[in-house]
Amino acid sequence: MQQRKSVTQEYTNSVLLNGTLETPKWWPYLVSILSFFVLVGIGLFFVQIYYGLGVTGLSRPVYWGLYITTFVFWVGISHAGIMISAILRLTQAEWRRPVTRAAEILTIFSLLTALVFPLIHAGRTWRIIYWLLPFDFARGIWPNIRSPLFMDPIAIGTYLTGSTLFLFVALIPDLAVLRDRTTGLRKGFYTILAMGWRGNPRQWKMQVVGGILLSALMLPIFVSVHSIVSWDFAVTIGVEGWHSTIFAPYFVIGAVHSGVSAVVTMMALMRWGWGWNDFIRPEHFDALARLLTVVATAWLGFTFLELLFSLYGLDAPEIALREMQIFQYPWNMLFLLFLLTGFIIPVPMWLFKRVRTNIALMFWSSIMVNIGMWLERFLIIVPGLSRKTPFVFTWESYTPSWFEWYILFWSFCWVTLLMLLFSKVFPLVPLFEQKESEVFSDSVKIGRANVPTIFREEEE
Repeated sequence: MQQRKSVTQEYTNSVLLNGTLETPKWWPYLVSILSFFVLVGIGLFFVQIYYGLGVTGLSRPVYWGLYITTFVFWVGISHAGIMISAILRLTQAEWRRPVTRAAEILTIFSLLTALVFPLIHAGRTWRIIYWLLPFDFARGIWPNIRSPLFMDPIAIGTYLTGSTLFLFVALIPDLAVLRDRTTGLRKGFYTILAMGWRGNPRQWKMQVVGGILLSALMLPIFVSVHSIVSWDFAVTIGVEGWHSTIFAPYFVIGAVHSGVSAVVTMMALMRWGWGWNDFIRPEHFDALARLLTVVATAWLGFTFLELLFSLYGLDAPEIALREMQIFQYPWNMLFLLFLLTGFIIPVPMWLFKRVRTNIALMFWSSIMVNIGMWLERFLIIVPGLSRKTPFVFTWESYTPSWFEWYILFWSFCWVTLLMLLFSKVFPLVPLFEQKESEVFSDSVKIGRANVPTIFREEEE
């Protein structure tokens, strides 16, 4: 108990300096570099609007390429927040506490980035906005509610709203700490956001209950979002490799695999960049690696089931597609790299505790996983489209242009920049989670599980 209190106080003092959140010396330099790359990417986006999609490598019959691949990738990364915060909160996994804030903000910024890519992919951005929200009501043209183009924004918008509310509820106690340690305009800003938080037993009780309720409410959204994204492909008839009933659970488990791996990457960078070695400890990476081992094994099972189902029907075009993916160059090299980076190399490493508690190895293995998961989405989308037309002479491979590669690079710079700017205003590691663990260490289990004694005394 005393050790936890000292760690909490040490972290509180380390992130606050003269009433502001302390940032490392490298922070302004990295923010400046990332801002430059982000501005260049925004400029290229307007260039594409002016010249059209001809600046990309998209051509008949491959009209979905790197942009849609990256859209699915970032939606998958966003599943980290609910997996870490909601599910582990409901299962009362104590080791989650230093990880939750990073996962929650990664969820929000990943969703914001994912929403940008359909707009970029549309070429003429205002057209996709019209078909989602028609403004010319006199023409009687309305969106097709059965279209994935209509379902995706609703699902992702609901997920983004719920995730933002989830993060804000968790931030309120920390906002009160910042309110009490700041002056001037900053104090007024944090006072408004803290919403009168004083840390009395009743408020703590409501905060804990609110977090549990939001966790339960977010679980159906967690499952539905990537399921709906998978239906962008599964409901499409005529594209080999897409019309699969297993896509929904396959995409969900793949999203958890990539999202939790991204949290591992972020936690390692936070530990190195801010020097929080006493707060983000090797046992946290050990627990995340154990979780990833289970998730990755389930994901590999779904991967082979997806291949098996496509071959089981003995449909000649499906078999030809799988032969192309596995045996024909360059798809076979991408498929091999996808399996190596997504499972074969990292997962056997995680079976050894010496690897799971090694921060550097966990960092590089988590990056390896997300390289493999991006390749998985690419191999789902592009090969099937390249064989879509029945006329063999129009089959064509797709090669992304440098324009598209830079937009992919821009997305990582954008998410990193948002995370760094967030760290300047709000703490990246939650203070209240550590405080909550101190309160719950004195809890009793009578009637309801893990209700702190202080709450019971107040009710009596």
